[in-house]
Amino acid sequence: MTQPTIAVLLPCYNEAAAIAQTVAGFRAALPDATIYVYDNNSTDATIAVARDAGAVVRSERIQGKGNVVRRMFADIDADVYVMADGDATYDAASAPALVARLLGEQCDMIVGSRVSQVQESYRRGHRFGNAVLTGMLARLFGRSFTDILSGYRVFSRRFVKSFPSLSSGFEIETEISVHALELKMPCAEVETPYYARPEGSASKLSTYGDGFRILGTILTLYRIERPLLFFGAIGVLFAALGVVLGVPLALTYMQTHLVPRFPTAILITGLMIIAALCVFAGLILDTVVRGRREVRRLAYLAHPAPASGA
Repeated sequence: MTQPTIAVLLPCYNEAAAIAQTVAGFRAALPDATIYVYDNNSTDATIAVARDAGAVVRSERIQGKGNVVRRMFADIDADVYVMADGDATYDAASAPALVARLLGEQCDMIVGSRVSQVQESYRRGHRFGNAVLTGMLARLFGRSFTDILSGYRVFSRRFVKSFPSLSSGFEIETEISVHALELKMPCAEVETPYYARPEGSASKLSTYGDGFRILGTILTLYRIERPLLFFGAIGVLFAALGVVLGVPLALTYMQTHLVPRFPTAILITGLMIIAALCVFAGLILDTVVRGRREVRRLAYLAHPAPASGA
């Protein structure tokens, strides 16, 4: 067996101040890997600096990290994919350990869980938001990772080529996590240092704007992947409201054999119909989702498991 080919994927937007350091770090850590920098409409010298640093530079014109990741996964063929940001915040020296863990345990994804080296590298708002969103994902999907928003990940080929990326922005990490959880892929986490950005480099992440987008993505994925629970919960709420309104009406009818509040009775009937429709919609969609999940699983199994080579 030959040694597995490794591709380092670095999505970039205005990272001229940090990309050379990032490329150099991964070149030293993984000397046999091919380093790809995908520029996303940068207005600074990111492309020139990355090319001078020795990276293979390509471009994605549709704005948004999710769009860049989708393009990278589609274009690049390798056995192992190391994805990080081009801002020099992730520890390139940890990459060999992440790759070794993926190959040694035949995992499909290794998440580099961030451990801040300086307080400024991981803002308090980001830290709190990550904890909230990670906890929500665990409650909705039953299990999760400790750092679902980490952009430092190592993937197998069968993960990358079976991942139907639909996100356009920073919510891509959440979609990746849910994909792994839903297909029950073998995954692991490894703690890695997380550093402050180099001087002159600015974060593109909006604490509140992107946080709400990620929250919306979690709820959307829950609706798509758990339709019976999602629509069933809505149906239960409508049914409960109908029961609350209906009990006084039923008691009055038992005492007088009259229905004095017809509008309320009509409202209760409507609520119960809506509740039934929600439950049946959930049942139908649950069958559809099961079929889709089987198709995704077969696409995933069409590729061989990662192997360490010889």
